[in-house]
Amino acid sequence: MTGNESRFANGPFEGKTLGEAWPHMPSDWTGTALNRGGDFPLLVKFIFPDDKLSVQVHPDDAYAARHEQAAGGRGKTEMWYVVAARPGAEVFVGLKSNITREHFARAISEGTAEDCLDAIPLRPGEGVFVPAGTAHTIGPGFVLCEIQQSSDLTYRVYDYNRRDANGQSRPLHVEKALEVMRFGKQSGGKITPVRMDRGHLSETHYAVCRYFATEQWSFASRVEAASQPERFDLLVFLEGRGRIGWGADGAAYRPAQVWLIPAALGRFELLPEVRTSLLRTYVPGDLKEFEQTLAARGVNEEQWLRLVHR
Repeated sequence: MTGNESRFANGPFEGKTLGEAWPHMPSDWTGTALNRGGDFPLLVKFIFPDDKLSVQVHPDDAYAARHEQAAGGRGKTEMWYVVAARPGAEVFVGLKSNITREHFARAISEGTAEDCLDAIPLRPGEGVFVPAGTAHTIGPGFVLCEIQQSSDLTYRVYDYNRRDANGQSRPLHVEKALEVMRFGKQSGGKITPVRMDRGHLSETHYAVCRYFATEQWSFASRVEAASQPERFDLLVFLEGRGRIGWGADGAAYRPAQVWLIPAALGRFELLPEVRTSLLRTYVPGDLKEFEQTLAARGVNEEQWLRLVHR
Protein backbone atom coordinates (compact mmCIF):
# COMPACT_ATOMS: atom_id res chain seq x y z
CA MET A 1 0.00 0.00 0.00
CA THR A 2 1.23 3.50 -0.82
CA GLY A 3 -0.14 6.20 1.44
CA ASN A 4 0.72 8.10 4.60
CA GLU A 5 2.24 5.04 6.29
CA SER A 6 4.47 4.01 3.37
CA ARG A 7 8.21 4.54 3.84
CA PHE A 8 10.76 5.80 1.37
CA ALA A 9 13.25 3.06 0.50
CA ASN A 10 15.87 5.50 -0.78
CA GLY A 11 16.46 9.12 -1.71
CA PRO A 12 16.59 12.21 0.53
CA PHE A 13 13.56 11.06 2.57
CA GLU A 14 14.84 7.50 3.11
CA GLY A 15 13.27 5.90 6.18
CA LYS A 16 10.54 8.53 6.55
CA THR A 17 6.88 7.83 5.92
CA LEU A 18 5.01 9.73 3.24
CA GLY A 19 2.89 11.26 5.99
CA GLU A 20 5.99 12.57 7.74
CA ALA A 21 7.70 13.84 4.60
CA TRP A 22 4.76 15.30 2.66
CA PRO A 23 4.22 18.53 4.65
CA HIS A 24 7.92 19.36 4.35
CA MET A 25 8.56 18.41 0.74
CA PRO A 26 9.69 21.28 -1.48
CA SER A 27 7.68 22.12 -4.58
CA ASP A 28 10.47 20.52 -6.64
CA TRP A 29 9.01 17.24 -5.33
CA THR A 30 5.31 17.92 -4.89
CA GLY A 31 4.81 20.20 -7.86
CA THR A 32 3.65 23.79 -7.92
CA ALA A 33 -0.10 23.10 -8.12
CA LEU A 34 -0.61 20.99 -4.97
CA ASN A 35 -1.28 22.07 -1.40
CA ARG A 36 1.10 20.21 0.93
CA GLY A 37 -1.18 20.68 3.91
CA GLY A 38 -2.83 17.56 5.31
CA ASP A 39 -2.24 14.03 4.10
CA PHE A 40 -0.56 12.75 0.97
CA PRO A 41 -3.38 13.08 -1.59
CA LEU A 42 -3.37 9.55 -3.09
CA LEU A 43 -3.71 6.07 -1.70
CA VAL A 44 -2.66 3.06 -3.80
CA LYS A 45 -3.30 -0.48 -2.58
CA PHE A 46 -3.48 -4.03 -3.90
CA ILE A 47 -6.58 -6.06 -3.03
CA PHE A 48 -6.58 -9.88 -2.93
CA PRO A 49 -10.12 -10.88 -1.86
CA ASP A 50 -10.65 -14.55 -1.03
CA ASP A 51 -14.31 -13.86 -0.21
CA LYS A 52 -16.80 -11.15 -1.10
CA LEU A 53 -16.18 -7.81 0.54
CA SER A 54 -19.05 -6.16 2.36
CA VAL A 55 -21.66 -4.22 0.40
CA GLN A 56 -20.57 -0.65 1.07
CA VAL A 57 -20.50 2.97 -0.04
CA HIS A 58 -18.17 5.93 0.51
CA PRO A 59 -19.20 9.53 1.24
CA ASP A 60 -18.21 12.50 -0.89
CA ASP A 61 -16.09 15.43 0.29
CA ALA A 62 -19.02 17.63 1.27
CA TYR A 63 -20.61 15.00 3.53
CA ALA A 64 -17.27 13.98 5.03
CA ALA A 65 -16.40 17.61 5.78
CA ARG A 66 -19.68 18.04 7.67
CA HIS A 67 -19.81 14.73 9.52
CA GLU A 68 -16.38 13.04 9.53
CA GLN A 69 -13.80 15.63 10.57
CA ALA A 70 -12.38 13.24 13.16
CA ALA A 71 -11.65 10.78 10.33
CA GLY A 72 -9.98 13.38 8.12
CA GLY A 73 -13.02 15.06 6.56
CA ARG A 74 -12.35 13.73 3.05
CA GLY A 75 -14.61 11.60 0.89
CA LYS A 76 -13.51 8.64 -1.16
CA THR A 77 -13.62 8.26 -4.92
CA GLU A 78 -11.64 5.32 -6.32
CA MET A 79 -10.90 3.16 -9.33
CA TRP A 80 -9.78 -0.45 -9.72
CA TYR A 81 -7.39 -1.86 -12.27
CA VAL A 82 -7.58 -5.63 -12.76
CA VAL A 83 -4.08 -7.10 -12.44
CA ALA A 84 -5.32 -10.72 -12.42
CA ALA A 85 -8.70 -12.44 -12.40
CA ARG A 86 -9.99 -15.98 -12.33
CA PRO A 87 -12.52 -16.84 -15.05
CA GLY A 88 -15.97 -15.66 -13.99
CA ALA A 89 -14.74 -13.30 -11.27
CA GLU A 90 -16.99 -10.27 -10.92
CA VAL A 91 -17.56 -7.08 -9.01
CA PHE A 92 -20.87 -5.40 -8.19
CA VAL A 93 -20.92 -1.65 -8.81
CA GLY A 94 -23.85 0.75 -8.91
CA LEU A 95 -27.54 0.25 -8.30
CA LYS A 96 -29.89 -1.21 -10.89
CA SER A 97 -32.13 1.35 -12.55
CA ASN A 98 -35.30 0.47 -10.63
CA ILE A 99 -33.80 0.58 -7.12
CA THR A 100 -35.13 3.31 -4.83
CA ARG A 101 -33.98 4.21 -1.34
CA GLU A 102 -36.95 2.40 0.16
CA HIS A 103 -36.32 -0.68 -1.98
CA PHE A 104 -32.65 -0.80 -0.98
CA ALA A 105 -33.37 -0.29 2.72
CA ARG A 106 -35.78 -3.23 2.60
CA ALA A 107 -33.20 -5.35 0.76
CA ILE A 108 -30.65 -4.68 3.51
CA SER A 109 -33.03 -5.98 6.16
CA GLU A 110 -33.86 -9.01 4.00
CA GLY A 111 -30.20 -9.82 3.24
CA THR A 112 -30.59 -9.26 -0.52
CA ALA A 113 -28.64 -5.99 -0.91
CA GLU A 114 -26.25 -7.55 -3.44
CA ASP A 115 -29.19 -8.31 -5.75
CA CYS A 116 -29.75 -4.55 -6.11
CA LEU A 117 -26.30 -4.02 -7.65
CA ASP A 118 -25.11 -4.44 -11.23
CA ALA A 119 -22.78 -7.44 -11.62
CA ILE A 120 -19.71 -6.77 -13.79
CA PRO A 121 -17.47 -9.68 -14.86
CA LEU A 122 -13.89 -8.51 -15.37
CA ARG A 123 -10.71 -9.71 -17.03
CA PRO A 124 -7.07 -8.63 -16.55
CA GLY A 125 -6.39 -5.19 -17.96
CA GLU A 126 -9.92 -3.87 -17.40
CA GLY A 127 -10.87 -1.09 -15.01
CA VAL A 128 -13.79 0.17 -12.93
CA PHE A 129 -14.52 3.71 -11.73
CA VAL A 130 -16.26 4.01 -8.34
CA PRO A 131 -17.19 7.61 -7.48
CA ALA A 132 -18.27 8.54 -3.98
CA GLY A 133 -21.90 7.59 -3.36
CA THR A 134 -21.74 4.41 -5.46
CA ALA A 135 -22.81 1.18 -3.74
CA HIS A 136 -20.39 -1.66 -4.47
CA THR A 137 -18.68 -4.86 -3.44
CA ILE A 138 -15.85 -6.99 -4.83
CA GLY A 139 -16.09 -10.73 -5.36
CA PRO A 140 -13.26 -13.25 -4.87
CA GLY A 141 -10.72 -14.29 -7.48
CA PHE A 142 -9.05 -10.94 -8.21
CA VAL A 143 -5.84 -9.09 -7.79
CA LEU A 144 -6.86 -5.45 -8.04
CA CYS A 145 -4.83 -2.28 -7.87
CA GLU A 146 -6.99 0.37 -6.22
CA ILE A 147 -6.22 4.05 -6.70
CA GLN A 148 -8.21 6.44 -4.54
CA GLN A 149 -8.43 9.59 -2.51
CA SER A 150 -6.47 9.40 0.71
CA SER A 151 -9.41 8.32 2.87
CA ASP A 152 -10.63 5.19 4.60
CA LEU A 153 -14.23 6.27 5.16
CA THR A 154 -16.42 3.27 4.41
CA TYR A 155 -20.08 2.75 5.30
CA ARG A 156 -21.02 -0.94 5.31
CA VAL A 157 -24.64 -1.87 4.74
CA TYR A 158 -24.41 -5.67 4.50
CA ASP A 159 -21.63 -8.11 5.46
CA TYR A 160 -23.22 -11.46 4.54
CA ASN A 161 -23.94 -12.18 8.23
CA ARG A 162 -20.27 -13.04 8.83
CA ARG A 163 -18.87 -13.29 12.34
CA ASP A 164 -15.35 -13.42 13.70
CA ALA A 165 -13.84 -16.13 15.91
CA ASN A 166 -15.53 -14.54 18.92
CA GLY A 167 -18.94 -14.57 17.29
CA GLN A 168 -18.91 -10.81 16.70
CA SER A 169 -20.09 -9.18 13.49
CA ARG A 170 -18.52 -6.05 12.04
CA PRO A 171 -20.46 -2.84 12.62
CA LEU A 172 -22.81 -1.60 9.90
CA HIS A 173 -23.49 2.05 9.03
CA VAL A 174 -26.88 1.82 7.34
CA GLU A 175 -28.23 5.28 8.17
CA LYS A 176 -25.12 7.10 6.95
CA ALA A 177 -24.92 4.89 3.89
CA LEU A 178 -28.47 5.70 2.84
CA GLU A 179 -27.75 9.42 3.29
CA VAL A 180 -24.75 9.39 0.91
CA MET A 181 -25.80 6.69 -1.57
CA ARG A 182 -26.59 7.76 -5.12
CA PHE A 183 -29.97 6.55 -6.37
CA GLY A 184 -31.24 6.99 -9.91
CA LYS A 185 -28.70 7.55 -12.68
CA GLN A 186 -25.33 5.96 -11.83
CA SER A 187 -21.96 7.39 -12.88
CA GLY A 188 -19.65 4.54 -11.91
CA GLY A 189 -18.96 1.20 -13.55
CA LYS A 190 -16.70 -0.42 -16.11
CA ILE A 191 -14.31 1.94 -17.84
CA THR A 192 -13.94 2.18 -21.61
CA PRO A 193 -10.23 3.09 -21.85
CA VAL A 194 -8.49 4.96 -24.66
CA ARG A 195 -5.29 3.43 -26.04
CA MET A 196 -2.51 5.22 -27.88
CA ASP A 197 0.71 3.76 -29.22
CA ARG A 198 3.67 6.11 -29.12
CA GLY A 199 6.83 4.52 -30.46
CA HIS A 200 7.76 1.61 -28.22
CA LEU A 201 5.18 2.64 -25.61
CA SER A 202 1.57 1.45 -25.48
CA GLU A 203 -0.28 4.02 -23.35
CA THR A 204 -3.84 3.29 -22.19
CA HIS A 205 -5.82 5.98 -20.36
CA TYR A 206 -8.45 4.74 -17.90
CA ALA A 207 -9.94 7.62 -15.93
CA VAL A 208 -9.51 11.30 -15.13
CA CYS A 209 -11.22 13.11 -12.26
CA ARG A 210 -10.30 15.93 -9.89
CA TYR A 211 -8.63 13.46 -7.52
CA PHE A 212 -6.53 11.33 -9.85
CA ALA A 213 -5.71 10.43 -13.42
CA THR A 214 -4.58 6.90 -14.22
CA GLU A 215 -3.03 5.31 -17.29
CA GLN A 216 -1.29 2.02 -17.99
CA TRP A 217 2.05 1.81 -19.78
CA SER A 218 3.35 -1.33 -21.49
CA PHE A 219 6.76 -1.49 -23.18
CA ALA A 220 9.61 -3.85 -23.99
CA SER A 221 12.17 -1.32 -25.23
CA ARG A 222 13.62 1.92 -23.89
CA VAL A 223 11.06 4.64 -23.15
CA GLU A 224 11.78 8.30 -22.61
CA ALA A 225 9.51 10.27 -20.29
CA ALA A 226 9.50 13.55 -18.37
CA SER A 227 8.00 14.86 -15.17
CA GLN A 228 5.72 17.90 -15.09
CA PRO A 229 6.53 20.91 -12.86
CA GLU A 230 2.92 21.12 -11.65
CA ARG A 231 2.76 17.66 -10.06
CA PHE A 232 4.50 14.49 -8.95
CA ASP A 233 3.85 11.11 -10.59
CA LEU A 234 3.47 7.68 -9.01
CA LEU A 235 4.69 4.74 -11.10
CA VAL A 236 3.16 1.47 -9.88
CA PHE A 237 5.10 -1.43 -11.40
CA LEU A 238 2.88 -4.44 -12.14
CA GLU A 239 5.23 -6.73 -14.05
CA GLY A 240 8.68 -6.74 -15.58
CA ARG A 241 12.06 -5.58 -14.36
CA GLY A 242 14.64 -3.11 -15.53
CA ARG A 243 16.09 0.25 -14.61
CA ILE A 244 14.97 3.86 -14.22
CA GLY A 245 17.62 6.34 -15.27
CA TRP A 246 17.81 10.10 -14.72
CA GLY A 247 20.87 12.12 -15.60
CA ALA A 248 23.91 10.15 -14.47
CA ASP A 249 21.88 8.29 -11.83
CA GLY A 250 19.51 5.36 -11.88
CA ALA A 251 18.12 2.40 -9.96
CA ALA A 252 16.52 -0.98 -10.64
CA TYR A 253 12.75 -1.47 -10.65
CA ARG A 254 10.73 -4.64 -10.15
CA PRO A 255 7.05 -5.63 -9.67
CA ALA A 256 5.06 -4.31 -6.69
CA GLN A 257 7.28 -1.26 -6.32
CA VAL A 258 5.81 2.24 -6.32
CA TRP A 259 8.09 5.07 -7.38
CA LEU A 260 7.42 8.73 -6.58
CA ILE A 261 8.74 10.79 -9.49
CA PRO A 262 9.50 14.35 -8.29
CA ALA A 263 7.90 17.18 -10.24
CA ALA A 264 11.25 18.80 -11.06
CA LEU A 265 13.07 15.61 -12.04
CA GLY A 266 12.72 16.44 -15.73
CA ARG A 267 13.59 13.83 -18.31
CA PHE A 268 14.05 10.21 -17.28
CA GLU A 269 14.14 6.88 -19.06
CA LEU A 270 12.80 3.39 -18.47
CA LEU A 271 15.15 0.62 -19.56
CA PRO A 272 13.33 -2.74 -19.43
CA GLU A 273 15.11 -6.08 -19.26
CA VAL A 274 11.79 -7.78 -20.06
CA ARG A 275 8.37 -6.45 -21.08
CA THR A 276 7.14 -4.13 -18.37
CA SER A 277 3.68 -2.99 -17.35
CA LEU A 278 3.02 -0.14 -14.93
CA LEU A 279 0.30 2.24 -13.83
CA ARG A 280 1.07 5.94 -13.87
CA THR A 281 -1.17 7.97 -11.59
CA TYR A 282 -1.14 11.57 -10.39
CA VAL A 283 -3.36 14.41 -9.24
CA PRO A 284 -4.26 16.36 -12.40
CA GLY A 285 -4.34 20.11 -12.60
CA ASP A 286 -6.92 21.95 -14.66
CA LEU A 287 -8.95 19.37 -16.61
CA LYS A 288 -9.24 21.73 -19.58
CA GLU A 289 -5.46 21.76 -19.94
CA PHE A 290 -5.44 17.98 -19.65
CA GLU A 291 -8.09 17.75 -22.37
CA GLN A 292 -5.95 19.89 -24.66
CA THR A 293 -2.92 17.70 -23.98
CA LEU A 294 -4.81 14.55 -24.96
CA ALA A 295 -6.32 16.28 -27.99
CA ALA A 296 -2.79 17.00 -29.18
CA ARG A 297 -2.19 13.24 -29.04
CA GLY A 298 -5.25 12.53 -31.17
CA VAL A 299 -7.89 11.84 -28.50
CA ASN A 300 -11.21 13.13 -29.82
CA GLU A 301 -14.09 14.64 -27.84
CA GLU A 302 -16.08 11.40 -27.67
CA GLN A 303 -13.10 9.51 -26.27
CA TRP A 304 -12.39 12.31 -23.79
CA LEU A 305 -15.95 12.22 -22.48
CA ARG A 306 -15.57 8.48 -21.84
CA LEU A 307 -12.50 9.15 -19.70
CA VAL A 308 -13.34 12.24 -17.70
CA HIS A 309 -15.41 12.21 -14.51
CA ARG A 310 -16.19 15.71 -13.30
